[in-house]
Amino acid sequence: MSRKSLQQYLELLANSGIDCIYGTKEEVPSEDILQLQKEILKEKHNQYKDCRNCILHRNRINFVYGEGNPSARMMLIGEGPGSEENKQGLPFVGRAGKLLTDMLRAIDLERTDVYITNVVKCQPPGNRNPSPEEVHSCIPYLKEQIEIVSPKIIVLLGKVAAVALLDAKEAMSNLRQRVFSFAGIETYVTYHPAALLYNNSLKRGSWTDLKKIRDRYKTYNTR
Repeated sequence: MSRKSLQQYLELLANSGIDCIYGTKEEVPSEDILQLQKEILKEKHNQYKDCRNCILHRNRINFVYGEGNPSARMMLIGEGPGSEENKQGLPFVGRAGKLLTDMLRAIDLERTDVYITNVVKCQPPGNRNPSPEEVHSCIPYLKEQIEIVSPKIIVLLGKVAAVALLDAKEAMSNLRQRVFSFAGIETYVTYHPAALLYNNSLKRGSWTDLKKIRDRYKTYNTR
């Protein structure tokens, strides 16, 4: 857990009427940290759900904040919610979301093992890419989520997410070959599941990426 997240943890304890704890951070039971991270994310969701910082709120049914393990070792980040996500208030629950679930299972992971979110939290009209201004308005929420969850690995799904977090200007074919660092976290870029639905030729490369990420994830999972 990062310094800021630990501070939020302590603030939540104080708000709950607990004004001191004994021992070091390492001695705080992991289940307690997990529960507090969950509560922090829930609190932030409630704080931001009526956001009007950009025009995307006009099309909003639900503010799609994120879902999954609040203490996940891996965070997956897409570009923005689609129509089904807007209706349900959850990320990746449409056709692309079903494929993402299958992709995770192919590397022995469930959605509950990871944390899933998007760069922007409201659906862009017509499922267009979010504009730079919309990304700029929403990116603080994403960076805060990353700090709270404190994953060991970030997986950016698609070029929009890569540009938003890494300012990446290269082609996807180049980005997929590299290992990046965002806020000190090992970061990978691969295809968005929606792209795989419309272009079967990308699936082979996607599977190569997934195997590489799986192998790296396992090294963290055994520590």
